[in-house]
Amino acid sequence: MSYDTIEVKPVTRRIGAEIFGVDLGKALSNRQVQEIHDALIAHQVIFFRDQQMSHEAHKALGRHFGPLAIHSGVPGLPDHPEIVAIHADAQSKFVAGESWHSDLTADAEPPLGSILYIPTVPEAGGDTVFASMYAAYDALSDRMKAYLEGLTAVHDADHVYRPLFPDVDRKYPCSTHPVIRTHPVSGRKLIFVNPSYTTNIVGVAKAESAAILSYLYQHCGSPDFQCRFRWRPNSVAFWDNRCTWHQAIWDYFPDTRSGYRVTIAGDKPF
Repeated sequence: MSYDTIEVKPVTRRIGAEIFGVDLGKALSNRQVQEIHDALIAHQVIFFRDQQMSHEAHKALGRHFGPLAIHSGVPGLPDHPEIVAIHADAQSKFVAGESWHSDLTADAEPPLGSILYIPTVPEAGGDTVFASMYAAYDALSDRMKAYLEGLTAVHDADHVYRPLFPDVDRKYPCSTHPVIRTHPVSGRKLIFVNPSYTTNIVGVAKAESAAILSYLYQHCGSPDFQCRFRWRPNSVAFWDNRCTWHQAIWDYFPDTRSGYRVTIAGDKPF
């Protein structure tokens, strides 16, 4: 694929690309938006360096790709409810996203993707790892693909957020989605379960469900399907939540890592 307004350098053959030649803090042309979108679809997660974005610019960037979603588990900033702060320091007892997951898959319509902007990073550590669920699906045997086709699984947010907010009286989302999803833009098939939200496969024995999910989690977490992003100050990651997993590595305590994320609304998996 050729690009006129941006430069795209793949990180690995299977997932990830760095994007050069665009200032995300300024108004983007229609051509720039289309090429960023095309790069996202082609590479599943894209990275930008040396960016300066206000909250308004951050939201404007996300809205180029769809309506912004309000996070169903974590409150946003008081004056910008569409933006969630991602912050860890010496007082943190945990960090957001330190286990493999796709964002908010318990929602009835999980997000299209997220754009994370991190101005403050530790001197070392704090990488984010991404995994391609296309590559994970393609690597399955034909017999396993046939077994999984048509199955659905439960994705439940209660066990994720209830321990974090025990005093909040609310019902967290719980939804059922296909185990094998078709991406609405690329048309490619992918594995759509993840260790954080998926609790069981519908219509099979409990032991069988647990065994199959355990196998899929081990399979999907293979380094063969991954890329690793080393953050620098004012970096941006934009990932397609429909076809990736990601995991934040908390190896920098007690240093500070701080930034902001917008989430782009998605649609019902099929």
